[in-house]
Amino acid sequence: MSFIDYYEVLQISPNAESETVHRVYRMLATRYHPDNPETGNYERFVALKNAYDVLKDAALRSAYDQHYSVQKQEPLPVFALRDFTEGMEGESNRRMGVLCLLYHKRRLNPEEPGLSLLHLENMMSFPREHLRFTLWFLQQKKYVCFNDNSEYQITGEGTEHVEANSPKQEFLKKLLEAPQNVAPEPQKVAAAASAGGIPPVQWNGHVEKLRSIPWPAPPPNPQQSVQWRASREFERRSS
Repeated sequence: MSFIDYYEVLQISPNAESETVHRVYRMLATRYHPDNPETGNYERFVALKNAYDVLKDAALRSAYDQHYSVQKQEPLPVFALRDFTEGMEGESNRRMGVLCLLYHKRRLNPEEPGLSLLHLENMMSFPREHLRFTLWFLQQKKYVCFNDNSEYQITGEGTEHVEANSPKQEFLKKLLEAPQNVAPEPQKVAAAASAGGIPPVQWNGHVEKLRSIPWPAPPPNPQQSVQWRASREFERRSS
């Protein structure tokens, strides 16, 4: 099963405090609750529940964050497409790609909206030499600027440009949208269908499995490793 960004599901920063996790979940759960006749959305509600079940628990969140940090270091596959690598069209698409990444970062983490050149290099899998012209152009157009941490961040002009010129790549479009369609667990959907309705809100569904990397082997004395125990508990609840 592919990795699911629970922070994006809840539309919060990875640095969000526990109080923020609880507050945002209550607001979104009310909005997407299946009993809400105006904005109810069963699949969205289940996705929120899965994310909240992990992020509300300090030990589970710590184990999840280990996987999150690994996933965020991987290049985004969309930038390997020919659309981003060849000719003037490739350069134009790279500019939009940078803007979409910065738009996404500011939307989810307005307190820390910037990305360094190293971050962009790793996320896009382009050497910085290939990005300098892209970033120069975006700065000249005042679509991006430097912040106090020597990171690039999107400006108001850049935000308007992105919203007025939607990218054609589906992945980049998703970066501009609040997450909407995260697939629920199939067995729960089937159970709801067979019962002829939506299961009770009190359903205590297990969290999504994270199988992208192996769990660490136990240390010589597991009692001395809180992190290892948290990882094992996370795996037990995910199975």
